[in-house]
Amino acid sequence: MLASILRMEEGMQPVALPRHVLVVDDSRAQRHMVSMQLRRWGYRVTECESALAGLDMCRASDIDIIISDWMMPGMTGLEFCKEFRALDRESYGYFVLLTSKSEKTEIADGLEAGADDFLTKPVASNELRARLRAGERMLATQAELLAKNRVIASTLVELQKLYDSLDRDLIEARKLQQTLIRDRVRDYGWARVSLILRNSGRVGGDLVGSFRVDDDRVVVYSIDVSGHGVASAMMTARLAGFLTGSSPEQNLAFQTGPNGDHVLLPPAAVVDRFNRLMLEEIQAEQYFTMALAVIDRQSGTLDLVQAGHPHPLLVRRTGEVQKLGDGGLPVGLVSEARFDQVRLQLAPGDRLILCSDGFTECPLPNGQDFGEDGLIESLRASSHLSGSDLLEAMVWDLTRAAGTDSFPDDVSGIVLDLLPEVSGQHCPVPGISQPGQRVGDG
Repeated sequence: MLASILRMEEGMQPVALPRHVLVVDDSRAQRHMVSMQLRRWGYRVTECESALAGLDMCRASDIDIIISDWMMPGMTGLEFCKEFRALDRESYGYFVLLTSKSEKTEIADGLEAGADDFLTKPVASNELRARLRAGERMLATQAELLAKNRVIASTLVELQKLYDSLDRDLIEARKLQQTLIRDRVRDYGWARVSLILRNSGRVGGDLVGSFRVDDDRVVVYSIDVSGHGVASAMMTARLAGFLTGSSPEQNLAFQTGPNGDHVLLPPAAVVDRFNRLMLEEIQAEQYFTMALAVIDRQSGTLDLVQAGHPHPLLVRRTGEVQKLGDGGLPVGLVSEARFDQVRLQLAPGDRLILCSDGFTECPLPNGQDFGEDGLIESLRASSHLSGSDLLEAMVWDLTRAAGTDSFPDDVSGIVLDLLPEVSGQHCPVPGISQPGQRVGDG
């Protein structure tokens, strides 16, 4: 039946109910004539003799369609329409004005007031039914939209709950990830290592750290896992387990010697081990860049491998800044990758800096990147600061250049300072040393 709709009652199946139509006219004969036809077509009809009574009925009942005379004493049909549209209703009400008016300006006034359609008196039965069919289509479309909006609203609530739950988990994951670099400053007596890690999201894919080999050697490293988010963070956690100084038997930088002791491998051999691990065992759709260095105070040497990572920087005690390494391939991409190792002589007061590309590739407002030049300029400007203060100053310079402290990528760095008062007793080469031999892949 044309006038039937489906309505849900709580805990019950959908029930077909007729549309509720309100007929408002100060003429009893006109009301009865229209109402009689509506009931014959299956509508549920309520009659009111004035617009004020009709407005009260609309406040009290769920009216689907209103058929109202235009000219009535007290409140006109046009005023009634305006007041009806101002009511706080969830569903739409289809409003038809009965009028003898045919002037375009008056019709425009009716549309402006919120009327949906017009019927000229006396009302023709076939025309009334056609207008009601149009109203039925509009109400059905509106009901469908309301139902979809309810589904969307319900889905958004569930998504918000899920997001809040995930966000709480990510906050906890961030705390756990920060424990990977619990000691932001580590003093080895003859060298001091300072770290910084600023994730662009809740968790990130950067990792910096160091560990002591023995009284004369320290290893520092900087890692940047491809991608962002949870997957990258999980990879950094796994990699951190392979570079722990507290468990040499799990550390890929060591191999077991003939006497059962743990022997440190050359940096190139260590990176090669990681490459095989990624490709043969982990087999994840990820790779990472890495810079790894071994500092030996007895020989005064630095052995370094750069695997796709930004160039490590060596700041001499004179203020000279040297870029180290030739780039190299990232770890976990090519099984035949060769990781070249560079050896340099160090002097008391020298400083090694390893940074992720969150510094060098940070976009600036002018369309360029912060770049290595910006990084070197920042280092020179703050070279008088301690390692931890230097890293903070570098981040500050990056924030000022980028115009924001919300960086698109993780920002991490590590500074190793050779302490002059101690290293001078052991480092055999004073002054500025030049890059030495290339050792190969170990």
